[in-house]
Amino acid sequence: MENLTLTGLLNKAALEFPTRRALSVSGKLDLTHSQLQHLVDHAASLLLASGIYPGDVVALSFPNTIEFVVMFLAVIRCRAIAAPLNQAYTAEEFEFYLSDSESKLLITPKEGLQQAQSAASKLKLPHVTAALSDGASCISIGNSVSTDSNSESVKELVNDPSDVALFLHTSGTTSRPKGVPLTQLNLASSVRNIKSVYRLSESDSTVLVLPLFHVHGLIAGLLSSLISGAAATLPSAGRFSASTFWSDMRAYNATWYTAVPTIHQIILDRHLSKPEPSYPKLRFIRSCSASLAPIVLARLEESFGAPVLEAYAMTEASHLMASNPLPEDGGHKAGSVGRPVGQEMSVLDENGVPQREGVTGEVCIRGPNVTKGYKNNPEANKVAFQFGWFHTGDLGFFDSDGYLHLVGRIKELINRGGEKISPIEVDAVLLSHPDVAQAVAFGVPDDKYGEEINCAIIPREESNIDEAEVLQFSKKNLAAFKVPKKVFITDSLPKTATGKIQRRFVAEHFLAQISTAKVPKFGA
Repeated sequence: MENLTLTGLLNKAALEFPTRRALSVSGKLDLTHSQLQHLVDHAASLLLASGIYPGDVVALSFPNTIEFVVMFLAVIRCRAIAAPLNQAYTAEEFEFYLSDSESKLLITPKEGLQQAQSAASKLKLPHVTAALSDGASCISIGNSVSTDSNSESVKELVNDPSDVALFLHTSGTTSRPKGVPLTQLNLASSVRNIKSVYRLSESDSTVLVLPLFHVHGLIAGLLSSLISGAAATLPSAGRFSASTFWSDMRAYNATWYTAVPTIHQIILDRHLSKPEPSYPKLRFIRSCSASLAPIVLARLEESFGAPVLEAYAMTEASHLMASNPLPEDGGHKAGSVGRPVGQEMSVLDENGVPQREGVTGEVCIRGPNVTKGYKNNPEANKVAFQFGWFHTGDLGFFDSDGYLHLVGRIKELINRGGEKISPIEVDAVLLSHPDVAQAVAFGVPDDKYGEEINCAIIPREESNIDEAEVLQFSKKNLAAFKVPKKVFITDSLPKTATGKIQRRFVAEHFLAQISTAKVPKFGA
């Protein structure tokens, strides 16, 4: 049973590696696996004493702190459901997420969080704060500071593989966010897959650069490390900082890190402008959550001397679906997201027929890591679950080695007069220009073709690249119908809280700047 639940895998790691470092706050605090387990059990007993029952949803809104990790694990240890929320939400957004998740309690840091608290107050939802004691021997929740709380009540609780443990919302690329319940079995399956494909062990160490309210940082960075007996370090600021990243990586003997392409680009830019005196020897660098241009992958490998493994993941799959393997397991291919990991994957046409290699269709998955369905959303479930598969909404194809190549989101493909154009392909060409730091292509309404291609680029520092040069370069490297009609030169691109660039937001942002533009409608 312990291999079928996340809590079982965490208990097993704490028993096998009690004295090994599990979690650190850079320069401030180190916890072993045994100490972390003690803190989690103590916090779980306080939650039980405060009236949290199995199946209750507990919302958590914290920066990346020890308190968040402990409270998250304590909630699921109670057989309750953790719903992590981004601290940057407005009061209206908090109200939507707290209400949609049917939260019974909101927990924040001791300094509080005004927007979340006003939303909770409006919904008549109890709010408490959580803080670690000075000696890090226990955690206090609200006024519950007891260090001898009834830990027997926690020991009596048995976590079941079918328990819903985590409730998250999708990014909402085309409509309002959908609620995704993930069970103990979903999470256990995913962290085991991640541990397996990257050969994570107690010798590994990473620095967490992504927010823990999202599956990438939470499952791939934190939880996969903990169940492997490995160590994870939280930046002292509670979030990613390019100025302290490499010093943290060196200080904590990091062997790998995982990030979104935007952060990889920031790390690369800093390397070019302010190189470190030395870099740690890494086993691998992982990239996920958005397409990594082959040129950026090559620059990362050249700069930091480690294989860059691009992966493919989504919330509904408890994160990981496919990954490029380590060099000893087959090596990686630029432009591919690798091979399926721990689940079945097929490329289907619109009638549910599997496509042969080289033929594009919708990427579909099934396995113990996949959610059973969106919460209270029969319409979305009807679309997503067909022919016995979960439909990702992504287009892709397998090559002759069984590696998956993504073409783009079905709803983001640009249909220019009947020609379907992958914005990912256009991005990759734009990024291969030496003066382009970031680039994103997107579709805009067009009277003649239905849709036309535009793009936005961020030039490299001290570059004077202009629209004419971008267009000339595009014409040399792209078929005529794929060349952007307009180029926006900018110093920033709208991103989600996790650093993801969503094309619809970029399109809306830049088209809104042109008064005559017909701004497209993208979902609700």
